[in-house]
Amino acid sequence: MLDSLPDPLPITPVEGFGGATLRPPGSKSLTNRALAVAALADGTSTLTGVLDSDDTRVMLNALAALGLDVDHNPDAATVRLTGCGGELPVSDAGLFCENSGTSIRFLTALVAAAGRGTYRLDGVARMRQRPIGDLVDALNQLGATATCDLNNGCPPLTVKTTGLSGGTATVESGASSQFLSALLMAAPAARGPLTLRVPGELVSVPYVVMTRRVLEAFGVNVTEDGNTFHIAPQTPTAVEYAVEPDASAASYWFAAAAILGGTVTVEGLGTGSVQGDMDFLSVLEAMGCRVVREEVRTTVTGPPNGRLKGGQTFDMGPISDTAQTAAAVAVFADGPTTVTGIAHARHKETDRVAAVVTELRKLGQECEERPDGFTIAPKPVTPATVHTYDDHRMAMSFALIGLRAKGVRIADPGCVAKTYPGFWQDLDRLRTGVTS
Repeated sequence: MLDSLPDPLPITPVEGFGGATLRPPGSKSLTNRALAVAALADGTSTLTGVLDSDDTRVMLNALAALGLDVDHNPDAATVRLTGCGGELPVSDAGLFCENSGTSIRFLTALVAAAGRGTYRLDGVARMRQRPIGDLVDALNQLGATATCDLNNGCPPLTVKTTGLSGGTATVESGASSQFLSALLMAAPAARGPLTLRVPGELVSVPYVVMTRRVLEAFGVNVTEDGNTFHIAPQTPTAVEYAVEPDASAASYWFAAAAILGGTVTVEGLGTGSVQGDMDFLSVLEAMGCRVVREEVRTTVTGPPNGRLKGGQTFDMGPISDTAQTAAAVAVFADGPTTVTGIAHARHKETDRVAAVVTELRKLGQECEERPDGFTIAPKPVTPATVHTYDDHRMAMSFALIGLRAKGVRIADPGCVAKTYPGFWQDLDRLRTGVTS
């Protein structure tokens, strides 16, 4: 389906939008965390609501290459995974992680803790620019021998291990909270108690909270004292785990309601969600949207006149995956919008700060780039083709601008396969008001 799309893909503006109800696919962040923890469990776990995307297939294929029994049914959105009980059956493996940051970071810690042998991990050209050195340093403090093969703090890397001995490690997490999350999930397989200390400020705290919630679901106990975490050796319990819809993906539909001045309800996500990106709703409220939160659904209604409130600054460090969505909404505000706190987003699938500024300028917007964010002063939209930099979030967020402004075209629309292969179909459902 994605291969048949025109490139660039023209986005047709929506006339007279009333509303729609959608349910995004399962959370990538939860899917890959649940897979990592289930891989260490003793017994067979069943995961439901599992996302089927490039990133999750990377994780599933890697776990199979590590000798685990993986039964994936994408049509039913389920995975049955028999864990290794803390020791991987394969002692030598090469894992190709494409451009999945969660996968390569989680797998690096997993093989260091549960492996007994040599493991090589690599990815695409962009992956070889994404930092992993701080995770490697922490693993070496705990008894593994991990090296970045090009001596640049990025993949490819080699891990030689007989398991983690336990002890204390300092985890620098300024570039990504995934380093700490990876260690927290691998820690139960260590031979002795493990203490992780995070100096300074931890970025993307909601994702660390999410990691702990997943660990708790599998019976793993973690204690926290400030930015210090303690984990005793323990084996996760095999469970049935239901993956929520993806809150980062839901941000596009919430934003569509804001941009179009209509109402969108997202099913499966509400006050009971464990995902921090639901805090994006507070940004929309500040810009003039009405938000109704229920236990398992959320409804956003945009301002009826379509005039969103500008003149505001948002620290989106904890929810940086929604910063591009906020940029799309800012194009239709009645004054400048500033996003701060997202310096770490420069190390994602692309430099998301520079990319947003570059592409918005193509669309006629007045933008100022800062080290940790940007300011957008809205202007009439100029027709242009948006370059997406092989970044799924660039494609999905900038498509929203085309729902209200003419002449927006999205290059490489197939890049959404990384986390949301059905995005364009859901965009059509939103356009027609069809409930999915």
